[in-house]
Amino acid sequence: MNKYSILLIASGFMSLTACDSGPDSPRGFSLPQGSLNNGQQVFIKHQCLACHALEGVRDKAIVLQLEEAVQLGGEKTKVTTYAELVTSIINPSHKIARNYKLNTVDESGMSKMRNYNDVMTVTELVDLVTYLQPHYKVKPYEYTPYGRYY
Repeated sequence: MNKYSILLIASGFMSLTACDSGPDSPRGFSLPQGSLNNGQQVFIKHQCLACHALEGVRDKAIVLQLEEAVQLGGEKTKVTTYAELVTSIINPSHKIARNYKLNTVDESGMSKMRNYNDVMTVTELVDLVTYLQPHYKVKPYEYTPYGRYY
């Protein structure tokens, strides 16, 4: 093995481990298994339907807070991970989708979603994410069919 091969292998290894180091690394983060049934109760208890819509879930007693509810679940072109759902609940302004309606963000571009960090227990968070995740389905990307170019 020449020195260039060793250098290439070393740099590849360093690039793979660089994303996994430091105090802000998600390495080792894992939450316990949640309960689907308890998650559904958490969803209703915290009145998530006041701002969100979830296919097959209705509660006429909840007063809507937005003109158009933010859709949860459904078909996505990529997997919606457990970590993404946890982050969306505990830090909703972390990543706001481009297609969100203007009524869901404030004038500074931050999510209007209430901060649940001091209201929801960790167990409730785990159960809620366990309940929501199966509502997301991966829709395979549909390639554009191009005809022959002459």
